Amino acid sequence: MSKVEIYTQPGCPYCIRAISLLQAKNVPFEEIHAPRGSAERETARERSGGGTTVPQIFIDGKSIGGCSELMQLEQDGQLDALLGHR
Repeated sequence: MSKVEIYTQPGCPYCIRAISLLQAKNVPFEEIHAPRGSAERETARERSGGGTTVPQIFIDGKSIGGCSELMQLEQDGQLDALLGHR
């Protein structure tokens, strides 16, 4: 199974939606709280190549973007392969 990390901010509806999808797929993930102005938020920005919004999602260390990109991967049938699901 792939390693999934998700940088989030409290009360963010997109973060909640992305987490809900991962939980529905029974995917273990590390949630990293990254409120605006925090060192964690800066780390997310650097790792993602400049992404300033949350969530920022990484699968096996690779940035896949945010909630919209996660949902698009699911819709296109590509998410399970990235997650190591069969």
